[in-house]
Amino acid sequence: MVSVDSPRHTAASAAAPALTLLLAATCWPLSARLMDGMDMGVATRPGPLGFFVAVWVIMMAAMMLPGAAPAVARHARASGGVLAGSLFVGTYLGVWALAGVAAFALDRPHGTPAAGAVVLAAGAYELTPVKRYFRRRCREQACSGLEFGLCCAGSTLGLMAVLVALDVMSLFWMAVVTVLAGAQKLVPAKAAVDVPVALALIGLGLLTVVEPSLVPGLAPSMTAM
Repeated sequence: MVSVDSPRHTAASAAAPALTLLLAATCWPLSARLMDGMDMGVATRPGPLGFFVAVWVIMMAAMMLPGAAPAVARHARASGGVLAGSLFVGTYLGVWALAGVAAFALDRPHGTPAAGAVVLAAGAYELTPVKRYFRRRCREQACSGLEFGLCCAGSTLGLMAVLVALDVMSLFWMAVVTVLAGAQKLVPAKAAVDVPVALALIGLGLLTVVEPSLVPGLAPSMTAM
């Protein structure tokens, strides 16, 4: 029985992450198109709720799915089908849609001191036991996209706060958060990795408060003016 099911499971575990990565790659240019002209630094406004959540989900697909591909592969292999992997991805993105509603509700007009304070808090969060717990859970077997999504949202809470505080419609900060969030999903939690990230965020927060002109993307881009 195992020998009969094994090829199907192997195919599913290969196809599901490949489709996940394809979806992520497709969402990058789509995000850029939808965000065009909205990059205003800390002055960026999210627009209507429906529009913002739609753009947010596409952004999260671009940013979060690359790091989630191994989890999708594990789930597809365990469940024996690409459909199971697709449902996993769908519920995972559903969690991020709810996170987008929360981000919309919390985002208010703010200046660089407030943005710097948020980034400082995000750096401190990286050093907390809560962060370490969710970071570890993000690398473990998840029963569903809902469970995985909640763990990853908890792990990347600080990074998402940085994105919203500095410029939620910035491709540059999207790319930075993508690299950090993806690395934290793929690399085991170690002080040698996590502490420098936290210190870098704290340094970025201080720079945002003291000398905001040196922080990329805080001022409106020329294409958005």
